[in-house]
Amino acid sequence: MEVLNLDMAGIIQACLIVCPLVFLAGFIDSIAGGGGLIATPAYMLAGLPMHNVLGTNKAMSMFGTSVAAWKYIKSGNVNWHAAIVAAIGSFAGSALGSQVALRIDAATLKTAFVIILPVVAVFVIFGKKKGSDEGTAELTAFRLNVVAFIVGLITGAYDGLIGPGAGTFMIIGFNMFVGLDYIKSGGCAKIVNVASNVSAFISFVTAGQVIWAIAIPAAVFSMAGNYLGSSYAIKHGSKLVKKVMIVVLIGIFIKLAIDVL
Repeated sequence: MEVLNLDMAGIIQACLIVCPLVFLAGFIDSIAGGGGLIATPAYMLAGLPMHNVLGTNKAMSMFGTSVAAWKYIKSGNVNWHAAIVAAIGSFAGSALGSQVALRIDAATLKTAFVIILPVVAVFVIFGKKKGSDEGTAELTAFRLNVVAFIVGLITGAYDGLIGPGAGTFMIIGFNMFVGLDYIKSGGCAKIVNVASNVSAFISFVTAGQVIWAIAIPAAVFSMAGNYLGSSYAIKHGSKLVKKVMIVVLIGIFIKLAIDVL
């Protein structure tokens, strides 16, 4: 695996490219997920090799997503039962996904998501919006544990392997299968995303794929974007989140289709 070595001028140039974009990515990600669609190409534009892109992005995301998670927790928009169980699954899934990412090409999985994503988008646009207690009231404790764990495991594996769109898929999973509204789904998704980020970060930092001179300033900008975005989402409610998420899904589909083609 190639590791990029930059002098001070190169680091400054990379930060000037990356930092404004990860601020925007953090703002969008805290609302509807999908910030990786902006952050990942930003690192690539700065000239980082792919494994450095993944590792540095995970280090940055770990801090930025934690800020958004704190905002959702503070506002009371987290179902802790579902979030904790899903976080355990996400940690395990992300550990597996990131190890695979360090070893093989992800083109096959991207192709699969190009096929799956339009179906998901249809469910998001036309599906019934559930209230914050509607779905969880229908699930027994055992079924809730199983469903939440599977949501976390699958989305965590995707986050560790590829990344962009994982937060969106987490929100969709909590809304469709657990039955939370979009704001509480977003709150749970942030807890789960923190778990997946930490797990993948451990894999990438152990492999020496994090460029700290870029990751640290990027994390500061990401935290600022996540703070403002999560505040905006909590204030404006579920309708905004659903609209932004639809736009993000379209963006994810276009990005994956371009990568595959």
